[in-house]
Amino acid sequence: MLWLLLIPGVLLLTALTLFTLWMVGERGHLMLPSTRAQMMRSGGSSGSGGNGHRAGLANALHGYVYGRWPYQYIKIAIRWLLPYMSPEQKRWWADRYHGKVLPTELARRVINLDHDIKRTDLERIIPYPMARDIVLKGPPGVVLLDCPCRDAREDPCQPTDVCMIVGNGSFVLEHHPNRSRRITQQEALDLLQAEHERGHIHTAYFKDAMDNRFYAICNCCSCCCGGLEAMRRGVPMVASSGYVAQVDEEACIACGDCEVACPFGALTLNDTAEVSWEKCMGCGVCEGQCETEAMHLVLDERKGVPMDVQAIGVR
Repeated sequence: MLWLLLIPGVLLLTALTLFTLWMVGERGHLMLPSTRAQMMRSGGSSGSGGNGHRAGLANALHGYVYGRWPYQYIKIAIRWLLPYMSPEQKRWWADRYHGKVLPTELARRVINLDHDIKRTDLERIIPYPMARDIVLKGPPGVVLLDCPCRDAREDPCQPTDVCMIVGNGSFVLEHHPNRSRRITQQEALDLLQAEHERGHIHTAYFKDAMDNRFYAICNCCSCCCGGLEAMRRGVPMVASSGYVAQVDEEACIACGDCEVACPFGALTLNDTAEVSWEKCMGCGVCEGQCETEAMHLVLDERKGVPMDVQAIGVR
């Protein structure tokens, strides 16, 4: 019966541990303003996990953990979860953390937005699971964050500050002051162009725990990006841009640059470059790396509808 006497001590130790973790997460404050705002947003909706207060609270806590400790979150996902997921678990993960490839021009349109996009059911506009809500207040504020995926690698691609939190980055700024900064619209456009020239992919990421909304434009390299690694492991978490690459055979000199640059292995070289329709995600990397301008993106409705925020927000 002596073990019953230990229960109050165990409960007290647990409470002190949780309180200490919370204070660490809040950087010594009881609750930062951005935390309160996020909890109210996320906790007020049930998201995709079910109905009622319990689902809202779970979403709020999940969103807090993801936003406060993204580096640990992504590292654990890449190293310990993805390699051992069943097909059902991979589908579940893809439905709740997913992206859509953006050609550079459409990524620029998001940054240049000059009016509000209201919450609405966008399943017909962005045809993949869970990507139903876009919350943008125009012109969108952009906060730059050191990429958690690159941080998880021993020898990451440079630069590392390439994750663009779009719309409201106050939570990131308050909780990661040494790894984030607010940038101007022009700085954001310059970053998009620089990443395009490096052969990296723009991806619009959604996450159900982050208010079930469009959250960030990630500028992804195939060697570091956790999302692209997940795809290689069979997690269908990135959707096509709605475009597909097309080769101008007269302009193509069969140099092979596009084949090397393609992050999805969609290009092969014979007399000219050839595109695999099934593999092509319409990222535009080949277009940016082709010196003879033989590669172009063309709309293909079989690939889905592009995420054109300006078109969505026409009033």
